[in-house]
Amino acid sequence: MSPPSAADASPAPLSEAPLSWRDALKVYLEPATLRMLALGFSAGLPLLLVLGTLSFRLREAGVARSEIGYLSWVGLVYAFKWAWAPLVDRLPIPLLTRRMGRRRSWLLLAQALVIGGLVGMAMADPRGGLAPLVWGALLVAFGSATQDIALDAFRIESAETRKQAALAAAYQTGYRLAMIWAGAGVLSIAAWTEITGAAGYQNAGWKAAYLVMAASMAVGVVTVLLSSEPAQRVMPRARNAAEWLQNVLVEPFADFIRRYKWQAVLILSLIAIYRISDVVMGIMANPFYVDMGFSKEEVAAVSKVFGVVMTLVGAFVGGILSMRLGVMRVLMLGAVLSAASNLLFAWLAAHGHDMTMLVLVVSADNLAGGIASAAFIAYLSSLTNISYSATQYALFSSLMLLLPKFLAGYSGVFVDAYGYVPFFVGTAVLGVPVLVLVSLAARLQRSDAG
Repeated sequence: MSPPSAADASPAPLSEAPLSWRDALKVYLEPATLRMLALGFSAGLPLLLVLGTLSFRLREAGVARSEIGYLSWVGLVYAFKWAWAPLVDRLPIPLLTRRMGRRRSWLLLAQALVIGGLVGMAMADPRGGLAPLVWGALLVAFGSATQDIALDAFRIESAETRKQAALAAAYQTGYRLAMIWAGAGVLSIAAWTEITGAAGYQNAGWKAAYLVMAASMAVGVVTVLLSSEPAQRVMPRARNAAEWLQNVLVEPFADFIRRYKWQAVLILSLIAIYRISDVVMGIMANPFYVDMGFSKEEVAAVSKVFGVVMTLVGAFVGGILSMRLGVMRVLMLGAVLSAASNLLFAWLAAHGHDMTMLVLVVSADNLAGGIASAAFIAYLSSLTNISYSATQYALFSSLMLLLPKFLAGYSGVFVDAYGYVPFFVGTAVLGVPVLVLVSLAARLQRSDAG
């Protein structure tokens, strides 16, 4: 793909000379990388609490799979964050931005919204109606999406392009550790606080678990307060409202089209479906565990041990391989592994309750996800112009979720009609077009580099 010119102030092309093994490892000890570990935790915490873990809670409360699938459309908030990304990119927050800077002030505001939404979800009981829970989930999703916009820009502006893979790996490590805490941790807390011997759904345990998750957002809040604002490019002043709207709303998207021309279609198509296997499958994973007879304690125990280890290994390996072998090669590897791990879920569905197989499936899924995510984030970061980093990255990450989240809304209906095995096999097949697009994108990049 045609690399942007220096005048565009965008990251260097992915074909830049790789770092040595020693220098690649040293990047992981730099302050910017360590900050990304903590901020990745803050970014990853809300996601499962409005999607995956919430689906376990709803299924245990007796909510139908079809309703759970439809409720996953709350996640479409993430797919439309590009709509307010220009405001996060340019608009100051009164009083707060002057003291803390644009990125940090938006991060703090977003984290406050997430905390408020999680407290609201903690106080709701799905047996008395889903509306309060849904409103709380929407607030969490909006705050989380806003945090993503500001954080992605913060990350891109914190290091040079060839170090972005390490920052992405650290971010993904923190992100996935938070997802384990928001998955296994929530299940463990909910189980520990249940009344022993009482049968059926117990909301008090889930209330305690969600309040602990709200308190866990302190990791991100403290990190933002202790961080420094990254150096930012001085933005030109707009002479009137029309010029301001042109710079804020139109120019970020026009800039991308100008730099990549017709290749933008291929790039955007790849972004739109790269994570489709994972996202569509993920909504039904926890209802699947419930229906297979796995207890909260069993799922939590496997996720805490094997999920943590394989998440760390996957993110670290993905970051190192991206810096050494190139992002496109690791993108292909991640796409293959993500689709293949879904076939393991089909295998588990055919065999029923089996703890050994659950360990294998969870381990493979976390390893594949870590590798794919580290490479994908580095790839998306390389496409942005630093002058519009928040808006352009929000566009890419929103596009990544739009089609998968929409399809995921029908996952419960599909499982009800055909069962889990065809569902998991079908999600693996969805990954085949991804391999074709990665191959085409890599070929274009090699031809342009030559």
